[in-house]
Amino acid sequence: MTLFKVTVDEKAPKKLGIFLLKNGFSKRAVNNAKNAGGMILVNHKRRYTNFILHVGDEVIFIPGQEKHNPWLIPSQKPIEVVKETENYLVVNKPAGILSIPSRYDDNALVNQILGYFERKKSVNIKPHIVTRLDRDTSGLVLVGKNAIAHARFSQLKKDKFIKKYHAIVHGNFGLDELKGIIDQPIGRKGTSIVRSIDSSGKKAKTAYKVIAQKENASIVELRLYTGRTHQIRLHMQYLGHPLYGDPLYGQKDNFNRQALNCFYLEFPDPFSKERQVSIEVPDPIDMQELWHNIPK
Repeated sequence: MTLFKVTVDEKAPKKLGIFLLKNGFSKRAVNNAKNAGGMILVNHKRRYTNFILHVGDEVIFIPGQEKHNPWLIPSQKPIEVVKETENYLVVNKPAGILSIPSRYDDNALVNQILGYFERKKSVNIKPHIVTRLDRDTSGLVLVGKNAIAHARFSQLKKDKFIKKYHAIVHGNFGLDELKGIIDQPIGRKGTSIVRSIDSSGKKAKTAYKVIAQKENASIVELRLYTGRTHQIRLHMQYLGHPLYGDPLYGQKDNFNRQALNCFYLEFPDPFSKERQVSIEVPDPIDMQELWHNIPK
């Protein structure tokens, strides 16, 4: 059974209900704990949310059963789990699948994670995507195993999550262009999925550095400081170096998806004393083969 222990310090709110909200337990989670088989204990005694806390009290939160979405069907396709704890896991997502299912596609990463836990016979686990990727972007995805994990990660400031990508792009960079910051706002073109650099759009900031070059092609390492839709693809187009496999913002070539992989993920663990978790994976085979086959 998953349970969460929090000790009350001198800065903590005194009322139990407010204390729980400040520590990442949503109103829905609190209601589930009270009405769906969970418990809220203070010093091992059940208490209501209007109970007044004191410094040193130990609050134990045992979540209730989360409602199962009948439309989420477990998939038996295997997944690559890079790290797993009691409250979250990090998965290496392949290209070609959505992070969360859509009306027309029920074989998303969430479905595959449900199948993974079904095979493990794990109960009361409901995946919550924390850091999603586009369908055709591969790489590391952080997933909460319950609503409380998702809430705690959501309470962290965005700059606490460090995501780095490798992209294979068209063209070469000059000696004075090998690294830099792209700070260009991104807007949406009407109801289209297409985005563009737009002075009236939302702030978008990307750091980049070139790590390898061949004849008319480069590998670029990128770090996102904001998370706009199509941000890397559009910022690389802005520099004049569209991604391989990205006809939406570049040119047609022989690669069948945008050559973009989230190879590095770093984040604080809100459930342990481990200040920063950092994970790195190699680029997938299709991107390695693409680079190998580009002439020197």
